Amino acid sequence: MDNKQFIAKCEEGLKEHYKRIDDTAYFNQCKVTEAFLQNRIAARHFAGTTGYGYGDEGRDTLGKLYADVFKAEAGIVSPHLLSGTHSLSVALFGLLKGGDTMLCISGMPYDTIRPVIFGENIGSLKDLGVNFECCDLTAQGGFDFEKIGAHLSESIKLVYIQRSRGYELREAFSCAQIGEVCQYLRDSGYNGIIFVDNCYGEFVEKQEPTEVGADICVGSLIKNAGGGLAPTGGYIVGKSQLIEQIGRRFTAPSIGLEVGSYALGYQYFYQGLFMAAHTVAQALKTSFLIGMAMTELGYKNYPAIDKIPYDITRCIQFDSADKMIDFIRGIQYASPVDGFVSCEPWDMPGYDDKIIMAAGTFVSGASIELSADGPVKPPYAAYFQGGLTYEHGKYALERILDKLRK
Repeated sequence: MDNKQFIAKCEEGLKEHYKRIDDTAYFNQCKVTEAFLQNRIAARHFAGTTGYGYGDEGRDTLGKLYADVFKAEAGIVSPHLLSGTHSLSVALFGLLKGGDTMLCISGMPYDTIRPVIFGENIGSLKDLGVNFECCDLTAQGGFDFEKIGAHLSESIKLVYIQRSRGYELREAFSCAQIGEVCQYLRDSGYNGIIFVDNCYGEFVEKQEPTEVGADICVGSLIKNAGGGLAPTGGYIVGKSQLIEQIGRRFTAPSIGLEVGSYALGYQYFYQGLFMAAHTVAQALKTSFLIGMAMTELGYKNYPAIDKIPYDITRCIQFDSADKMIDFIRGIQYASPVDGFVSCEPWDMPGYDDKIIMAAGTFVSGASIELSADGPVKPPYAAYFQGGLTYEHGKYALERILDKLRK
């Protein structure tokens, strides 16, 4: 059968998944729209400010809007949060001080945040006297409650959970799983901060981590929450006392969240959040379609095609570096921007191994747009995510199949 017939066959087997995705998208669209209505969003909120930004209504209301959507008490949403890693870094430095201990219970965190936590002589948390402990996951990829319980002590100031898989061959965590471990921590007498890296997980489910027990939730606006429209930025939502504390680190202890201007205005940040539920649904459908096709061709997927995903990333394992690189280049060649570029592995800042990255995106590096990357080393796993439209994902799959089926 030709590629179009092959794709049609894959789509036929995905109807129930697509129905569930549409149901979740509608729920989340209603939730977001109601938050817009409750906050009386108006055209004046889109206007930019200069200088100190005192009384910047667009900035302040955007933080309240995100807090309402995430069922949190307060929020910081800013174009001056430069990435997911920067947002995580600002939050961690705002909450931890010398002598505190941070416990990560989801295995070793993602490559770019590791130097922030325990890099040496670079101004890391470790350099400031913050201790780091880590609990590995179980063999099945779940939280190891026994190990977590053994690590709990009065010195643990913050428990850190990474929702997405990073460059690991594991499933992302559901909000139900995060809620279960949050309840376990509280039942065990832990009174510190529960902190979730929510990158890639926003609007995939009907709940967010702050609805199931997390005190702080952090993410990037050029991933899910920005809906493909936000040109930069990040968000931090959670308990108001903790957000105020982080705000004093974000700017300066004497001024906190009272200042911060952005002359270009906030329209795309508001509009991106409004579009996010729909855009995430498009990315999830694209993930299933490409995942089903690769499964039919004999390649192993994470998550498996019969499982519900809890973030927008999909990992596909290849048996050689060449096949992995061909797949990632196929994504680049189908991209609307720089589709003529042949991407090559390189020593990307913040990573330990050579990385190959396809990101022919309107917003540079935006992984809510169709993109793919991975370290070029065994087990030769390509991590792809995003897709502003399902139709573009289908087009990209045709281009990939042209190469792989030969």
